[in-house]
Amino acid sequence: MTDARAYPERPFLAVSAAIIRDGKVLVVRRARPPANDLFSLPGGLVISGETLIEALVREVREETALEVEPGALAGFREVIVRDADSRAERHFVVLAFAARWLAGEPRLNEELSDARWLHPSELASLPTTEGLAEIVAQAFERMEQAG
Repeated sequence: MTDARAYPERPFLAVSAAIIRDGKVLVVRRARPPANDLFSLPGGLVISGETLIEALVREVREETALEVEPGALAGFREVIVRDADSRAERHFVVLAFAARWLAGEPRLNEELSDARWLHPSELASLPTTEGLAEIVAQAFERMEQAG
């Protein structure tokens, strides 16, 4: 089986959620490449015809079984993984949103090996995807601004 995400002709659009609950954020440890064993935010690819918010709610539900209320855009990250010849083996543009937890408890699956509710200051002690702490800080700011 070939990987449709390998050596793409154009970047893939993805969404992620900084889910905030009682002053903590949910981080998940990825169980598969390209971010295997790194903590990140739950999320995934946007499907054609789906709004960003619809994709965010669906991806969070699929990955974690949580129900969330998406808020404002907290930032973005561009993930480019290059092979030994410097060709773009993977390319994702990830739009990260602040989100409020509504219901449910995180459920692990084949994509996630761990899930933790953490205070933002605890992120520094974990192996994370690039820029995670900054996105989380921006998400908390956006939620405070929204009231």
